[in-house]
Amino acid sequence: MKKTIRKTAVVAGAATAALALAVTPAMAVPSTVWTVSPAPSPVPVSATNTGNIVLSVNGIAMTCTKSAATASMSSATGNPATVASISAISFGATGAPCTSVLGNVTTVATTPWTIVAQDYNSSTGITSGYVGNVDAKVTVGACVFRVTGKASGTYQNSTGKLAVNSVAGELTVVSSTSCGAAVPVGAKPLFKGAYLVKKTGTTIIPTIVGSNP
Repeated sequence: MKKTIRKTAVVAGAATAALALAVTPAMAVPSTVWTVSPAPSPVPVSATNTGNIVLSVNGIAMTCTKSAATASMSSATGNPATVASISAISFGATGAPCTSVLGNVTTVATTPWTIVAQDYNSSTGITSGYVGNVDAKVTVGACVFRVTGKASGTYQNSTGKLAVNSVAGELTVVSSTSCGAAVPVGAKPLFKGAYLVKKTGTTIIPTIVGSNP
């Protein structure tokens, strides 16, 4: 009787495990087809910041009250998938320089940067992913350093808001001159801020929808 009970338990356990393996991947399948609207794709877009854009290195905040970008958004297939290419991005403006406790900050981006989609929430219309291929030279007084990597972010269809909120380790200082211990090579900056995106020359907000056809 005990052997029968043990055998039944083993069979039941194996069946449960098999069911879990069969069900879990199906529930976790990420979007693989990304549709950008309005048609036709690619869509030329422009973006301006809403709120401050901040790059922080070792607790030193470098803040920009003005930032703008131009890009091209495109439908794509795959996961991850590049749904936009940023051709130009500026930080600061005439009369509104980026600032820090070390002095004014000048940032020159080497583009293109990319916007990469990884997940889509149909209930909120939010695509999660990251800004990729980030490459920028930052100058603060005599200190000059270069940052490369990516920065996690989300895009919301209803507002056209691209929110960038990098996590530690995504961005790295790969070169540093005259910065001392303030910004050493290997430092892990954080990049945070938000942009509002519109089709260039219009008030139309582009959308990104992920699906699994």
